[in-house]
Amino acid sequence: QVQVVESGGGLVQPGGSLRLSCAASGSIFSIKVMAWYRQAPGKERELVAADTRGRGIEYADSVNGRFTISRDNTKNAVYLQMNNLKPEDTAVYYCNAAGVLSQEPTGTTWDDYWGQGTQVTVSS
Repeated sequence: QVQVVESGGGLVQPGGSLRLSCAASGSIFSIKVMAWYRQAPGKERELVAADTRGRGIEYADSVNGRFTISRDNTKNAVYLQMNNLKPEDTAVYYCNAAGVLSQEPTGTTWDDYWGQGTQVTVSS
């Protein structure tokens, strides 16, 4: 079964940097989209950055120029380098693997998967 696991969150001062990592494991043939979302208290989950095979990379306006998404298809991994962090970046960050083609006991499947989330807190 496919699993998605994030790491790298923590507490950082405003202006600081963090790097989040995410890896998908299982009998995976391909992944169409690897993305980062975040959800702050009392707010809806929002897209932060996404890397889509055949289409490229997109960023939320609020992080463009400060965050960089990168992907390693050989490891089914995605990373988020976050620079010049602001208090409003505080949220739980979730990794999403979408359009995952994998081999399951029931056969070949096409599905989306989420990680458990990692907390990022930006505060002095």
